[in-house]
Amino acid sequence: MDKSNGYEGIASRFLKGRGIAVNGIGKSTVRKWALTLRPGSVILDIGCGTGIPVSKVLVEAGMKVYGIDASQTLANAFHENFPDLPIACEAAEESAFFGRQFDGIISVGLMFLLSEEAQMVVISKASAALKPGGKFVFTATCIAHTWNDIMTDQPSISLGAEKYRALTAASGLSIIDEFEDEGGNYYFDSIKI
Repeated sequence: MDKSNGYEGIASRFLKGRGIAVNGIGKSTVRKWALTLRPGSVILDIGCGTGIPVSKVLVEAGMKVYGIDASQTLANAFHENFPDLPIACEAAEESAFFGRQFDGIISVGLMFLLSEEAQMVVISKASAALKPGGKFVFTATCIAHTWNDIMTDQPSISLGAEKYRALTAASGLSIIDEFEDEGGNYYFDSIKI
């Protein structure tokens, strides 16, 4: 089974496009989210890819970032871009980083690539790894449906807003906002109760 959800297979193409897009979609949204956290906060970027633009924005905002990506090629690129930041090449749902404590956790463009069971595991583990008052933001469509991902052509599944709200609440998180970025990506922003 491909733990990278198709990204290892398209890594070279990704590296030439979205993987270097420093002004990529979502950059302003991540910057706004970072402003809700204290400078120096410790953040976990799940599905970090090359770290551009999400981790880069967080580092520029004064955050200490940890990255997880299951694609070895993308994890290597993250390390090249941020040699002083910890990176783990492993599936999000299996990451040892969830044994740490974080002020914030972010996952852009990954959740819907995971199976329903893996999404449930990641939400639960993210909540357990957050300090009280910590924030978890992730992207997924607000409507429950399945499709093939445009980048990887892998099956994708959104559990829908109602299910994500229930899963986060059951994990000890409270949704504080839902919004779209300029590219139409839908975000669920939650806080550890």
